[in-house]
Amino acid sequence: MQNNGLFIKYAKFSSILKLIRVLLFISLTFLPGTVWISACYAETISTSDLTELSIRELMEIEIEITTGSRKSQTIANTSAAAFVITQEDIRRSGVTTIPEALRMVPGLQVAKIDANRWAISSRGFNGRFSNKLLVLVDGRTVYSPLYTLVYWSIQDTILEDIDRIEVIRGPGAALWGANAVNGVINIITKNSRDTTGGLISAGAGKEERGFGSFRFGDSLGENAYYRIFGKYADRDESKFISGRDAADDWDVYTFGFQTDWTPTAMDSVMFQGNNSRADNGQTITFPFLNRL
Repeated sequence: MQNNGLFIKYAKFSSILKLIRVLLFISLTFLPGTVWISACYAETISTSDLTELSIRELMEIEIEITTGSRKSQTIANTSAAAFVITQEDIRRSGVTTIPEALRMVPGLQVAKIDANRWAISSRGFNGRFSNKLLVLVDGRTVYSPLYTLVYWSIQDTILEDIDRIEVIRGPGAALWGANAVNGVINIITKNSRDTTGGLISAGAGKEERGFGSFRFGDSLGENAYYRIFGKYADRDESKFISGRDAADDWDVYTFGFQTDWTPTAMDSVMFQGNNSRADNGQTITFPFLNRL
């Protein structure tokens, strides 16, 4: 009886091991979300070769980020919970705004208050006026100290020009300052060298009533490039539960330019500027008490 009991326990343990191996193989082969990011950014292995790699080779793929310590390093050497959204992820997701793209980040709380306002934070305490999450565009903060918030409605960078979005979930105040208590979001755009030529995109729909963007880039010399761009979007209002219009429709336009100059192999200079304007509607409800 004892031998039979041991044999049954050993058989069950072997079955569990086989099941774990099968699940691990399926997760690495058919669900390569993180591995896809690694291959796209490491630029050492093309995504078409992932299925031909062994498990050891997949584990050795390196992801490099700059937000974790203000220098280029791999995620494995970053002492923080880091996540990277690549341009390929944005293109495949079909999103039309940066807040919608941030929904792909695990552990990041992205809540849409109405048609034109978002509440984005990490590690709890989320709200429209959350001021513990630092948001950067190419290393430049877009936080408004006057209203203690980020106006997500005017952070309307052309999505095709975004190279990657690096997200650090956790304390970063020692490197980035007081607003990075709960994390850092760094939106990194492409170098103008990678956006030469023209681009035009447009669309329309029921909620996205009309949107379009253009971009043109060219060289200014051997090591200098530029691009000019513009974007416009008109979005419909939302509705209350009763069916009444919330009067929160909005439209936004953005025009700008960017110039990148690489005088030496170790130095680079970026000069950029843009002008954005958003017309946002909003319904405000004031509570009051009736005298009995």
